[in-house]
Amino acid sequence: MAKRVCPVWVGYLLASPIRKLFQNPQRILRPYIENGIKVLDVGCAMGFFSLPLAQMVGSKGKIICVDVQEKMIRSLEKRTQKAGLSNRIETRICHHNSLGLDDLKEEIDFAFASAVVHEVPDASKFFTEIYQTMKPTGKFLVIEPKGHVPEKYFEIIVSAAEQENFKIIERPQIGRSRAVLLGKENVRL
Repeated sequence: MAKRVCPVWVGYLLASPIRKLFQNPQRILRPYIENGIKVLDVGCAMGFFSLPLAQMVGSKGKIICVDVQEKMIRSLEKRTQKAGLSNRIETRICHHNSLGLDDLKEEIDFAFASAVVHEVPDASKFFTEIYQTMKPTGKFLVIEPKGHVPEKYFEIIVSAAEQENFKIIERPQIGRSRAVLLGKENVRL
């Protein structure tokens, strides 16, 4: 996997409300979100998906937002404050070699990573860390941009997830993206 991360200035473009015209967070994530669940948003950047997720999970839900870039996290924290969602969003700065999620073993109902996996240096380690955070019935939605990730490369990503015990639940259709919904092997459909 690549070792390059999205530049901070691109984070401002990704957080733009105009993006909702072709990637609406409500439409993409609503089928997987229930009131009161705990969600892990990996590679959250400035919170394009994080803020809508916080609204969807309600006052008893929690969003744990993780990013490797401190400037992205600080921007998200400001946006969270402004939106009045600080009590639902927890931010964390991770490292290139670890997400630092050991304290979340089997606590996550739904994990989400958009345009992230192609940037991580070790996909196997990444998927192992996510897998360990998930409840036995947890689901993990991986979305990668078609412009950066050719189909063949996306299948390598999916294969890496399967090697770390994830099972493909479905392949949702998301505009301009390649996507897969994963679950633990013992998830019943």
